[in-house]
Amino acid sequence: MTAAVLWRAAEAAAATKGQCNSDWQASGVSIDSRTVHPGDLFVAIEGPNFDGHGFVADALARGAVAAMVSRSVDGLAPDAPLLRVADTLAGLEALGHAARARGSARIVAVTGSVGKTGTKEALYQALARGAATHASQGNLNNHWGAPLSLARMPGHSAHGVFELGMNHAGEIAPLSRLVRPHVAIITNVEPVHLEFFSSLSQIADAKAEIFTGLEPDGVAILNRDNAHFDYLSRAAVAAGVGRIISFGAHEDAQARLIGLAQHPTCNCISADIDGQAVTYKVGAPGRHWAINSLAVLAAVRALGADLGLAALAMADVAAPKGRGERHRVGFGDGSLLIIDESYNASPVAMTAAIETLGVVEAEAMGRRIAVLGDMLELGGTAPELHAALAPDLVAAGVDQVFACGPHMAHLFDALPSHMHGAHEAESADLLAKVMGAIRPGDTVLVKGSLGQNMAPIVQALRDLGEAIGNGSTAISG
Repeated sequence: MTAAVLWRAAEAAAATKGQCNSDWQASGVSIDSRTVHPGDLFVAIEGPNFDGHGFVADALARGAVAAMVSRSVDGLAPDAPLLRVADTLAGLEALGHAARARGSARIVAVTGSVGKTGTKEALYQALARGAATHASQGNLNNHWGAPLSLARMPGHSAHGVFELGMNHAGEIAPLSRLVRPHVAIITNVEPVHLEFFSSLSQIADAKAEIFTGLEPDGVAILNRDNAHFDYLSRAAVAAGVGRIISFGAHEDAQARLIGLAQHPTCNCISADIDGQAVTYKVGAPGRHWAINSLAVLAAVRALGADLGLAALAMADVAAPKGRGERHRVGFGDGSLLIIDESYNASPVAMTAAIETLGVVEAEAMGRRIAVLGDMLELGGTAPELHAALAPDLVAAGVDQVFACGPHMAHLFDALPSHMHGAHEAESADLLAKVMGAIRPGDTVLVKGSLGQNMAPIVQALRDLGEAIGNGSTAISG
């Protein structure tokens, strides 16, 4: 089947005030030559560590129909299809602006200290059940990812869902003005990126920048259980938000959790979503998924989309890779359950993951094992925030803890000695000790900030199953 046309040469040239040397039709947009698909327009972004102009030839060889460039590129054929612009990042943003303007899609933007990507993915599934929906892929949420995601939105989309991220003040406002959401979700405000902020109030201010681009009479969806709800509500009112919908277990929340049954592979929920009683299942385990699903359904309600279809779609929600994805692999005369949380970590996310580990029904003689790497970007609060995880691990019934990184030493020292697995400075050094300690029936949680490189431990555990021919299977509720 022929891919739908996303951009024609003349349209892209008009949007970017650029010049094309040939006629072409693009079915996608890419800024990474390694993942270019045939039919893509390749945008040669100049970054701090690379310059996309050096990869134009490779992108064209892989099937890109044209390349957006801001200077001459050596080694290209004279007739190589190019869209010449003054600045490629500005050109990408211009494509995003044009994509936003050319359709009638209702837009939701999602930010928050934790839970952004999972909430965005769940909202995509919820809305896609009823109408054509576009969403940013993965965590494309920064000054490159947001305009790229917007530039990829087809003109016929009924809904668009975009994740907006930051680790410094002033980064979300321009993204919000680009996306211009009708609905803005802030999942929470928590101690994340404290290295770059002097207080949680400053983080709240940075998250509140999402209101900057909200369309007139737009809706803000805020976590009623979060300590910064009142602060964010005042910021929303000051920004001229049309309506605030709160979500959570709090008795005053408009999207309110009434009942929650947590199971090892899912959540069963009863809720009141802005006056509508709903009972549904979320296919990812953990209380944090249950709470964020309320924000998803509140957004569906605010958009006037089909709430019943959206609630049904929640059963298909699964944790994204590195954010709670589960794998069961054959091992010895039993199996291992691996919970992959290797993509990132913060105090609130670490607590949620540990709580989820605690409700797993371990196999006979199986143990709960936590393999934890440093939580980064916490500044001077890092030692105490790491040590503070010890009571959570004890309460969850974790049998052994393997830790890596200088900050995790503070947690390791705070744990009862019978929970000590091993501590190493680097994840590579910890790997052998983890592999030597696991037994059939164990459940192993692996979590840490991306810079701690915890993913190879997950892969090594998965490879155990592949080595004996049983494979590795992702599981969900």
